[in-house]
Amino acid sequence: MLTYRLRNTVSVHETDEQVILTLSYPLKAICIHLRWRRLFKRFSHHEMVSFETIRSISEIKNPDELEFFLNNLVRKGFLQREGVSPLSDYPFVSVIIPVRNRPDDIAACLQSLKELTYPDDELEIIVVDDASTDHTLDIASRFEVRLIPLRQHKQAAYCRNIAARRARGELLAFLDSDCLADSVWLRELVAAFKDQTLCAVGGVVESYFNENGLDRYEKVRSSLNVSSRFRRSTENDPFFYLPACNLLIRRDTFLKVNGFREELFVGEDVDFCWRMRERGYHFEYRTQGRVFHKHRNKLTSFCLRRFEYGTSEPLLNRLHPKKKKQMVCPPLALVFWAGLMLSLVLNYLPLLGISGAAIIADGVKKRLHIRKKGLPIKTSWLLLSVLRSYAAFSYHICSFVSRYYLFLSLIILPIAPAAATVILILHLTAGTVDYVTTKPQLNPISFLFYFTLEQLSYQLGVWWGCFKTRCFRPVNPIVAGKISV
Repeated sequence: MLTYRLRNTVSVHETDEQVILTLSYPLKAICIHLRWRRLFKRFSHHEMVSFETIRSISEIKNPDELEFFLNNLVRKGFLQREGVSPLSDYPFVSVIIPVRNRPDDIAACLQSLKELTYPDDELEIIVVDDASTDHTLDIASRFEVRLIPLRQHKQAAYCRNIAARRARGELLAFLDSDCLADSVWLRELVAAFKDQTLCAVGGVVESYFNENGLDRYEKVRSSLNVSSRFRRSTENDPFFYLPACNLLIRRDTFLKVNGFREELFVGEDVDFCWRMRERGYHFEYRTQGRVFHKHRNKLTSFCLRRFEYGTSEPLLNRLHPKKKKQMVCPPLALVFWAGLMLSLVLNYLPLLGISGAAIIADGVKKRLHIRKKGLPIKTSWLLLSVLRSYAAFSYHICSFVSRYYLFLSLIILPIAPAAATVILILHLTAGTVDYVTTKPQLNPISFLFYFTLEQLSYQLGVWWGCFKTRCFRPVNPIVAGKISV
């Protein structure tokens, strides 16, 4: 059953002209027409409300239109959604799985697809064997699938493309051979295509293993973990993408974008999504449609994979020169941290007045803007949002240094120990914040150990790629006072 509820951090205010929803963290508000008054009175108890109940008290009787409205509020962070959207019509889906030398994995993957709660007559499964040298092809042939055996090793992008061209489905569902699908995987994600403006959708990728420390680290830090909320390509994030291991897309859109770039062996899904966006196609991530990924759970393969991911970043920057990484440095945030650091270094507390002045100036600026809009936001929420924005700014600085420059601390330690120490402090700060926010089932030391390995592996891959492509934009962002689109 599909249900919605107001998030605990959202409050509802009603005026003579509109209903105002206010989210305390991150601080934002949205104004809604008065015709939704009854609905948000029902939501004000912060309890789950069934979609059928919502329909009964809504003026919008078209269920799809109503669901689009509610999902938009989910994406903006005001509502929480649970359950499966009802489907009256099931489109034909072609599940596409590339595989090479993974007999056990493909068997487990195909077995999971036998448990799907999706009509068999509206489903086909295509397995592309990428010239396996073992008995992978024999294992796959034991299942009711369409097999496309390749004589030469071509990589996953080629496999997906050839299957897409031969597929009969209106929708293509890409799945990796080292993934297992949840029984409602397709039903949950296919429902998203009731929105005709949506061309592709991705779902949750969870860690399959949970045996050792690295497994528990991957559970919270996997690069395949896109978000904890609904996200759409229309948001202000030019680098947003959907992993190809759990991706559904309209077949006609896939062919119009010319599929995956076959010369890319890693990052082809990033490139594909960016090309989709450049052509005006919308795609979305949903916190549903779960698949379970058998990640690299040995340290050597874990580090090698992160290195490979890193090498793709400069190449992707070369292919998409208009996408420029920004380091946003708000002036008042800089003043705040400068005052705080100076007071600590010089041991002179009156310098904290500089930081206080920055908070007041920022708060007054935001208060004037809010008053002009007529929004009912508490002063305490406002000041707290200012402090959070300063904390977020410092975290992003720490994360950037940790992500791309940690290796420098090892190189310069003998000649510049003070500078190396600063880099290490920034790295440990980023890791500690990630530990607190992700809440892994690990002790802090173990988490920071894996975090350090990941950062070093990734950034070495990035720098290798930078020298190879002669593109240093990933490690040299544009510094700006505010986000520019």
